[in-house]
Amino acid sequence: MEARMVGSGWDRVPIDSQSIDAPLSRAAVFLTLTVAEGHEALQAVAGILDGLDDLIKTVGFRDLNGRLSCITALGSALWDRFQTGKRPKELRPFVPIEGAKHTAPATPGDLFFHIRAEREDLCFEFERLLLDQLGSSVTVADEVVGFRYFDSRDLLGFVDGTANPTGHDIGASTLVGSEDQAFAGGSYLVVQKYLHQMQPWARLAKDEQERIIGREIVSNVELPDATSGQKSHKTLATIVDDDGTEHDILRDNMPFGRPGQGEYGTYFIGYSRHLWVTQKMLERMFLGDPPGMHDRLLDFSTAHTGAVFFAPAPRTLSELVEAVQA
Repeated sequence: MEARMVGSGWDRVPIDSQSIDAPLSRAAVFLTLTVAEGHEALQAVAGILDGLDDLIKTVGFRDLNGRLSCITALGSALWDRFQTGKRPKELRPFVPIEGAKHTAPATPGDLFFHIRAEREDLCFEFERLLLDQLGSSVTVADEVVGFRYFDSRDLLGFVDGTANPTGHDIGASTLVGSEDQAFAGGSYLVVQKYLHQMQPWARLAKDEQERIIGREIVSNVELPDATSGQKSHKTLATIVDDDGTEHDILRDNMPFGRPGQGEYGTYFIGYSRHLWVTQKMLERMFLGDPPGMHDRLLDFSTAHTGAVFFAPAPRTLSELVEAVQA
C-alpha cells in the first residue's frame, strides 16, 4: 500500500489513503453514499476521488499525531458505471441472507468511505469537507460515527476483534494477490450496522452471555466449543475450508450510540482477501450450522444494513478515475 510521510527523522507520521493495515483508531466515520444518475455526477465523483490524498493531507496536517486516514471503496453497480471493462473477480452486490428467525438485509450503497483518526474532530472535518465537495452528485445512504469503548470492547461488554490477524498475516488475509493480479493489493469489504437490545441482554446471567459469545468477559479467554446445541458466535465466525485451513478477515468494528434515543450498536466492517470468507461467516451466523441453529447473538443484535464494496489499491483507484476523466 502507498503512504506519504511528513516530517523528518523518527517522528514522521503517515497521512495516507487505502491503508487497510492501519492501526485500529479511537474514532471513525462509516459513510455510505449513492451516486446520482448521469455522467456529470460520475465525473464529479471521479474528480473528488482524484484529489482525496490532498484533502487527507489538508485536514491531517492540523495534528500529525491524529493519524487521519481514509479508505475508499466502490460497490458493484458503481464499478460498472466507471466502464473500465474489468472488475474484481468476486465483486457483486450484497445478497440478503434469510434465516428461519433472522435476516441480514441488503441496503443501497455505491461508494463507501472509512474515515479513521485518533481524534473525532479530524474525522468530522474531513467528512464535512468531503461532502461539501461531492455536493449533489451523491446522497447519504448511511452515516455512523464510531468510537473506541474502553479497552476495545463492544457495548455488550466483550472485547471485539480479538481474532484479527496481526503482522504479516494482515496482508495475507485482507489483500488480493496473484489469484486476481489486476486487482492485487485491493480488498473486499462487507459492512453491516447492528442495533443491540441492551436490556434483554443485561438480564442474562454472565455465564450465559459468555456461552453465546464464546469468550470470558473479563479475561477474553476463549471457551471450549459447544459439543451440542447452538454454537457460540466465536465458533460460527471461524471459517475453515475443506483442507483444514482457517481463513481470517480483518474486523475494524466500532461501537456507536445515542443513549437519549435508546440507540446502541456495533458497526461491523470486515476486510478480506476473498469475499466468500465473509459471506460464509454470515451464512453460518444467520442460517445456522447445522441449519436452523443460528447465532444466538442475533437474538439481541439486529442487522439493519448490508453492503459489499471493493477497496482498490491506490494504483487501481487512479486508473478508475482516469477512465472517467478521459
